[in-house]
Amino acid sequence: MRRYAFEGIHVLDFTWYGVGPVTTKYLADNGAEVIRIESAARPDGLRLAPPWKDGKPGINNSQFFASYNSSKLGITLDMSKPRAREIFIRMLPWADVVSESFTPKTLRNWGLDYERLSTIKPRLIMLSTCMQGQTGPHRDYPGFGNLMAALSGFYYIAGYSESELCPPYGAYTDFIAPRFSACALMAALDYKRRTGKGQYIDMAQYEAALHNLAPAMIDYFATGRVLGPQANRSERYAPHGAYRCADEDGHERWLAIAVASDDEWAAMLKTLGHPAPEARFATMIDRLENRGAVDEFVGALVRNRNAEELTAALQAAGVGAYPVQNCMDLHRDENLEAFGFWHWLEHRHMGPSPYEGLQHRMSRTPGELRRAAPVLGQDNDKVLGEIFGMTAAEIEQLKQDKVIF
Repeated sequence: MRRYAFEGIHVLDFTWYGVGPVTTKYLADNGAEVIRIESAARPDGLRLAPPWKDGKPGINNSQFFASYNSSKLGITLDMSKPRAREIFIRMLPWADVVSESFTPKTLRNWGLDYERLSTIKPRLIMLSTCMQGQTGPHRDYPGFGNLMAALSGFYYIAGYSESELCPPYGAYTDFIAPRFSACALMAALDYKRRTGKGQYIDMAQYEAALHNLAPAMIDYFATGRVLGPQANRSERYAPHGAYRCADEDGHERWLAIAVASDDEWAAMLKTLGHPAPEARFATMIDRLENRGAVDEFVGALVRNRNAEELTAALQAAGVGAYPVQNCMDLHRDENLEAFGFWHWLEHRHMGPSPYEGLQHRMSRTPGELRRAAPVLGQDNDKVLGEIFGMTAAEIEQLKQDKVIF
């Protein structure tokens, strides 16, 4: 019986930045041997992104990069050099999966597109995940998840008014697409297990992101209405928002509240010591029609209350409520502590470093963060020598020719 769900699966991983590395991390943390192929001449941009160890920028100092690349081996190949491409072809028979996240022309220019690779290894599974897929008029447009969040409509609905658009945090679609691409990879691996056949997966961030806007798009087709920015309000719940409570230790504290029924509204009022509602707030329809006034009313009731104490009281009354937590709160959250969510791994350059735990717990094949993310080129000798049988002299020559770092 296998210890890990993907034990025995081999992946050659060309991906960089967010979507691809997060996708292959699911496999790596669950037992797959993932070899991360990077270039020292053009390093992954996340290697230079904060947060950095001790606040000092450096190619091996980014926890942003490290968090997405746990449990992987790391090598460097300068793919602009023909010798590097020859080495990749030599590695290909080992791989069950090849993953990449370049614009479509990149692998075609290297002669490493699926059409060629599948003639060398017909059972190969290949994942290509880029902004707008492998086909269509915009297939070669480069970009990042924050730009894709704008293109796919999230910027337009995330704000307080049409003149105050506020983008969602970070490269938003980078955190949507991996869930789709990981599921597609698992389906392809299962299909290969049953049939012996590989396949090509074209996973566009654009298409993946739009699934999270399905209700808004359906509403447009049904009614012609265009969803716009609504601040923290909901079209179904009222009150629905974040309300400022009493400050603690000089810091603002906020409480998120979502009331889904008239019974919950009554329970909330009773808990807050205001059992007699105004007539204009009596029903959900009334409250939805007067959402601004509802927000002011609730805000006044909680303004001088303790957020943690209110959470306990409202939860006990059956009302959805929870404090708005910042990063410091998350690192000391008792529930995350009980889960064993934070893992400290020994990084070769940064030393002990915190990593987020797995998002699932499988009883028979529990995954684990098996090793810290590699520094640039950390496993060149191990991978090229021990796994692919190159001699020390061959590897040294590759270093001198700057094929590897």
